[in-house]
Amino acid sequence: MANLTADGMVRPELWPNSGFKLLERDGAGRLVVTDGFLRAYLGRPEMVPVAESCDAERALHAGLMADPKRPVGDEEVAALADADARGNYGIFLGFRDRLVSDGTLEACYQKLFQAGDVGLPVLFVNQMAHAIVRNILEDVTDPFQARAAELLFREQNATVEEGAILLGDAETISMLAATGGMGNLGKLVVDGGTKPKQVDLDVLQPENADIYWDRNERFDTVLDLTFPRPGLDALARVLEAWIAHFLGASVKIQPVQQITDERWVWHVGLDKEASVLLNDLYQDNEVSDERMQRLLSLFRLEFDDPNQMQSDIKGKPVYLALCMTPEKTLRLKPQNLLVNLPLARSA
Repeated sequence: MANLTADGMVRPELWPNSGFKLLERDGAGRLVVTDGFLRAYLGRPEMVPVAESCDAERALHAGLMADPKRPVGDEEVAALADADARGNYGIFLGFRDRLVSDGTLEACYQKLFQAGDVGLPVLFVNQMAHAIVRNILEDVTDPFQARAAELLFREQNATVEEGAILLGDAETISMLAATGGMGNLGKLVVDGGTKPKQVDLDVLQPENADIYWDRNERFDTVLDLTFPRPGLDALARVLEAWIAHFLGASVKIQPVQQITDERWVWHVGLDKEASVLLNDLYQDNEVSDERMQRLLSLFRLEFDDPNQMQSDIKGKPVYLALCMTPEKTLRLKPQNLLVNLPLARSA
């Protein structure tokens, strides 16, 4: 059955360029790597031969387009005349071999961070997260959840004004600021080291949220993350689904305004800044007002089944935090929820 928007219209395809449609699902609902998915990478400008490309590069590209999973020896890459081409193929083939070996995008993504040595460009990591989140949101009809899910694979610019927390896509804001593109609602300021330019974008509100669907791949709407508005709750639901998909753990995540829990024993920062801040607060280290003002959101996470937690903290809550950098950017790291939750060894 087609997903419908709030006004009963058929929902447009979510993120058509995520690569999701080029993948297949296995019995567990995870994304299996296909030849079509790998060919999409071979079709990128960095990989397609140009007029100056040597015969060896053309032959390698043609061979991989015909059979994207075929073995490629080091000597084939070394035979490429152009150093950039050798570098690009080395990165692509390393990525491809990980995907094929692990079988699914989810397995590859999770192993990268469990091993502690990612060894892949951020672009590839974000593209995997993009497709995986698209898989998770297949049946979601809430535009707030779809917009909140963008945080898992796209950097955001944050504006905090009169108590409101607004997030806009960093790449889109930079582009609009440079070109003078304008929207209708919401004001975000890009701080790029030169004279700031004002950029207006549409802020998602309950009365206009369905505008997201027709524009979902433009990444040009603003998420209001203010407590207790729908955007913040939507992010909590997306994080719950992310954990369930990867870890098979059912959790409840609720936004909170402060941590006053004397039983506070575990926390997870959802980004680098938040991890450091929570560690300092937990250890009673002095934290400046300026750093505290960069705290955007707090959450309380509880396991539906406490037996899935480490025995020494079974049944106790886990606190999550989200912070912006001094430059007012936010890069959420969903992998932190895969490697830092207090799971029982058998979970």
